[in-house]
Amino acid sequence: MKFAPPLVEARLIQRYKRFLADMEIGGESVTVHCPNPGSMMGLAAPGSRCWLMPKSGTKLPYCWELVESHACGVTGASGITALVGINTGRANAIVAEGLAAGVFPNLPAATVTREVTVGPGSIHGSRLDFRLGDAEGRPCWVEVKSVTLSRSAGLAEFPDAKTERGSRHLAELAALAEAGQRAVLLFLVQRSDCREVRLAADIDPTYAAAMTQARAQGVEIRAFSCGISAHGIDAGAEMAFIHG
Repeated sequence: MKFAPPLVEARLIQRYKRFLADMEIGGESVTVHCPNPGSMMGLAAPGSRCWLMPKSGTKLPYCWELVESHACGVTGASGITALVGINTGRANAIVAEGLAAGVFPNLPAATVTREVTVGPGSIHGSRLDFRLGDAEGRPCWVEVKSVTLSRSAGLAEFPDAKTERGSRHLAELAALAEAGQRAVLLFLVQRSDCREVRLAADIDPTYAAAMTQARAQGVEIRAFSCGISAHGIDAGAEMAFIHG
C-alpha cells in the first residue's frame, strides 16, 4: 500500500480526545486527525517524529499515519527506532493487497469479499472483515486486528486497551468454526521492530479468556509482520503467536 500523496514530516505536540492531535509542521501548530481509537500506549510522546497524509475537502488538513518510536526494552536505545503505522483503518487495505499478491500462505483468495455481515446463526449480527473462498467455493472468514503495542523488545501485544468489540468478533468466529466453517483471526503487526505477538492479558483479561475459548472451538490465529516506510506499508512474513 503506497502513500499518495506523499507524507509530510511533523513533530507531535500532543494527542487528545482520542481522534485529535496537535503537530508542529514548519514551526507552526496544526490540528490533525488521529485515526486510532486505542490507547496508543508508548506511541504518543510529545516530540515524537511523525508522518502525516495531506487531506483535501475535510475540516482537518492532515491524517496521522506513522510515528517513530524508540525500541522497547533496549538498554541505551538512543538512536534505535521503529516505525509504527498508527492508522488502524489501513489494516484491511494492506491485507487485501497481500491477498491479491499471495502473501498469506494457506489463505484462499479465489474470491475475496470485504466487510461481510455474518448470516443465519450469527451470535451478535457481526460484520467480519473478509469472507474468502477457495476454488470450490468453501468459505474462510477472516477478522483483522491491527497491532501497534510493544512493551518488550521484539514482542508485539494486543490489545492496547479493553475491547468488547474484539471479544464479540472472537465469539462470532468461534461459532462459525463450530459450524464447520474455517475462521481466522489475523493479527497485522504494524511495527518494524517485532518478531512475535502475544496477548496483553493484563490489559483485557476478558479478551484473553475469549481467545482461549475461540481457539478451543477451532479458530485459527495467524500473525504477520509489515514492511513500513514513509513511502508505504506492505504485509510481510508470518510471525509466531504466543498464547498463554
